[in-house]
Amino acid sequence: MENRRQRPIDLLSVGELLIDLISAEYAETLEEASAFERVQGGSPANLCLNMARLGNRVRLVAGIGKDAMGHFLLHNLQRLGVPADGVRETDEPTTLILVTRSREVSGFEAYRGADRLIVPEQLPDELLQQCSLFHTTCFALSRPPAQQSILDAAERAVRLGCQLSIDANYAAKIWPDRQQAIELVGRYCAKGALVKISEVDWERLYGAPLSEPERALDHFLELGAREVCVTLGGDGSWVGSESGKHFLPARPVEVVDTTGAGDAFWSGYLTAWLDGREPADCALAGRRMAEIKLAHLGPLPGAVDPGSLLKD
Repeated sequence: MENRRQRPIDLLSVGELLIDLISAEYAETLEEASAFERVQGGSPANLCLNMARLGNRVRLVAGIGKDAMGHFLLHNLQRLGVPADGVRETDEPTTLILVTRSREVSGFEAYRGADRLIVPEQLPDELLQQCSLFHTTCFALSRPPAQQSILDAAERAVRLGCQLSIDANYAAKIWPDRQQAIELVGRYCAKGALVKISEVDWERLYGAPLSEPERALDHFLELGAREVCVTLGGDGSWVGSESGKHFLPARPVEVVDTTGAGDAFWSGYLTAWLDGREPADCALAGRRMAEIKLAHLGPLPGAVDPGSLLKD
């Protein structure tokens, strides 16, 4: 297997670090929710923390407010041993997301603030050349100045030998200009990115049901992506590369909480990728991490043995 851990930092995750306020009870809509639990959120931050739990060397670049919620997030990163030197404190408030606790797809409302204030100074070449993986999300790319800061850094990262990764977690209420999203996501993926997209995200981004998941694999591979993973919730996942396509069924899990399951999946996938695994094995590792998350309420509590991810 090819060892892809040749640099000091395995993962540089760039994007939203925010507060998730998750309904204390299961709810179909936020209107039904009367009490909320505060947890650290944001897909890039969740991915970063999950990969740290798997023993990876990680860095996070993000924007928070100079407020109580921002201080909570900084202290939480420090408590979990994730370096916070790439997190910028700004004069805008820390971003908040209200989320329904759900066994299916969670509903949410976003109150945007500091998450979009990622600037070029946070992403110098000196940092990029230390990283094996450069990861971001649709959420992070949705607004300036973060949008251009991340796209420019991704260009430089590729030139400096980084592997790009993206979670195409598109939502219209986060990025209303869908055509711009399609264009910029396509441009990013064309640089040989590792791409994760859920069935729901595909339908939101491209405006049509995904009746044939293999179509999504073909779409991103034709754009120039290196590997593509399409997650189908309880129906499993598809993964594809130039070497072929593979379907991985889901296994029965008693679902407690779906929030963050996609981030958990991708943390397992990328950990296996860094270890030099083929796409089908990476998907197996992703499935196992998602199963662990689905069975647990809130963020994962502690370290996960990476050696356990490929065991049945």
